[in-house]
Amino acid sequence: MNTTIVLITLVIYKVLLVLIGFWAQRRVHSEQDFFLAGRQLGPWVGAVSYAASAASAWTLLGMSGLAYTVGYSSLWVAVGAIVGCAVSWFVVAPRVMSMAGEKRLLSATELVAMGSTGGQRTRIITAASVIILFCFVVYIASQFQGAGNTFSSTFGLNNAESIALGGIVILVYTLLGGFWAVSVTDTLQGLLMVATALLLPTAAIIELGGVSAFVSALADVSDTAYTQFTGDNTGLALLGFLMGSLSIGISSIGQPHLVARFMALKDNRALRQAQFIATGWYAIMFIGMWILGLSGRLLVGDIGNSEQVFFAVNEALFPTVLGAILLAAVLSAIMSTADSMLLVTGTTVAHDLGVNRGRQWSALTISRLVIAVISLAAIAVAIAVPATIFERVLFAWVAIGSALGPNVLCRALGIDIPASRILPAMLAGFAAALVLYSLPNAPGDVAERTLPFMLGVAILTLRRPRAQAPN
Repeated sequence: MNTTIVLITLVIYKVLLVLIGFWAQRRVHSEQDFFLAGRQLGPWVGAVSYAASAASAWTLLGMSGLAYTVGYSSLWVAVGAIVGCAVSWFVVAPRVMSMAGEKRLLSATELVAMGSTGGQRTRIITAASVIILFCFVVYIASQFQGAGNTFSSTFGLNNAESIALGGIVILVYTLLGGFWAVSVTDTLQGLLMVATALLLPTAAIIELGGVSAFVSALADVSDTAYTQFTGDNTGLALLGFLMGSLSIGISSIGQPHLVARFMALKDNRALRQAQFIATGWYAIMFIGMWILGLSGRLLVGDIGNSEQVFFAVNEALFPTVLGAILLAAVLSAIMSTADSMLLVTGTTVAHDLGVNRGRQWSALTISRLVIAVISLAAIAVAIAVPATIFERVLFAWVAIGSALGPNVLCRALGIDIPASRILPAMLAGFAAALVLYSLPNAPGDVAERTLPFMLGVAILTLRRPRAQAPN
């Protein structure tokens, strides 16, 4: 691919994002504007920016790489993610939007701490904030790594230079416009991502001779497990495989950057429209990348890194301007998650932890400083601790979802939560996710994806038997 064309396309794209940041900066006059866009998000901006933020680099690069590696059975991961998105919007979002409006909540941390007071509330907010910051550094590092992979594969830069360049671009426009900039740029990026998820797999299937030729060619792959929807799993192993794959969507319920979209919607009409838009957008992206991974196995053959299949297919089919635009879609996936998470870290430190209290600096200034520091930390982690995008994202996704998700789900279902159980449930869910991830051969299995979340739910909801009165 002509690197000059790619460079020009990406520069134009980056300039557009920064201009959006300057536009959004004029609409930021308060903490509510910076953190939640003044609670004025419409259905399209709310839904598409949610889908783009939730999908991230692990959809375009990780999901396509997984399908390339294991074949048909990876479909269950896509189905699980889509179901999780639907549950979040149709079950969780209405109640969260209502509570956030009534209580004037600005963050997921405040939602989790509802009902607690005094020192107990302080401990809950502190624990939630530390968990968010830790997990988001890991997650943002994976996004920067994805940006690094894009620059590296296109311009031949080394890994460290590529990661640093991608991270700095994301940082600039997030600092400028806060949630308005993040939401509008995420919407633009989401449109580009879904167009890519439609165009690239379709072009790949056409190149292979159509749907029937595509399916026939897959049947000839030597690895028989590759063309089976259950892989090599049978019996209890099959049950565990299906539960583990489908449950990947559970943790979406507790992601602070996604919960913020629910809080920022302007009214119930916007919510009703956004529910269908977001779920549809999510389905298109995941199924599209699943098909891309399968077709990539046939088009480009053996490649060293499965998460490079997107680039390999793009290079094979679109070696000109259109290919450059599709590369911008990868950066869109990365930025749309990283910018939202960076904004949450600013909210966490400045608003939730109240670092600005008693200081001359405003919450907005503190937030911007925190965003810069977290960006640098994530860049350092991405460079110093190499890992696959899918593995790193999965850990951070499960850990933070297991810590906060049970609380958010229970509140959405109208379940009364004893304040004394909030902190134990949060710490138990996070610790269980950390322990299960560290075990050999555990990352990604059914235990890691389900047990920590279920443990948190159990602590919050199980009632102690009442002591019998003495005779």
